[in-house]
Amino acid sequence: MTTDTDTTAAKPKKTPQQKALSLIKTILIYGLMFAVIYTAVNWWRQPVMPANPPLQLTDYQGQTLDLAAMSHKQPTLVYFWGTWCPICTYTSPTIDKLAASDSYPVVTVAIKSGSNQRLAEYMQQNNFDFTTINDEDGAIFADWQGQVTPSYVVLKDGEMTQGLTGIQPLWSLKLRLWLSSIF
Repeated sequence: MTTDTDTTAAKPKKTPQQKALSLIKTILIYGLMFAVIYTAVNWWRQPVMPANPPLQLTDYQGQTLDLAAMSHKQPTLVYFWGTWCPICTYTSPTIDKLAASDSYPVVTVAIKSGSNQRLAEYMQQNNFDFTTINDEDGAIFADWQGQVTPSYVVLKDGEMTQGLTGIQPLWSLKLRLWLSSIF
């Protein structure tokens, strides 16, 4: 006659090393899943370069900019944002640091952010010194099929090499610009 204890094998306990490896494996699997989903969503939401985009634009202070010419010298970051965008309050200081570093040209497009005077006041209040085009009616952003702010485009030789959205750390933007300069 057998008892319940005889037929069920005791499950061996995991060692601390096995527990640590299991935890690392779980973190890597979830991290990989996050990276794949994030990349897919970012790819889907990124701006799309129009067939014949106007790359000669005028900033809110009346200065003419030639994005194509700028991007022939070195990759140029175009940052689409808005004064009304809550996420942009976190990303715009990073863009200001990148622009101040003079490593790469940075041009921003303020989408539906009011008149030139109102935009100038916002820029002054926030101590932003980056070059900004005022897209008062959102036509430029719409032309690029922009879906979310903030959005970024890297131009090289007048062509879009990368598009991305969301919060981007300074190191990520510098890395993308550097990669565009060598490929």
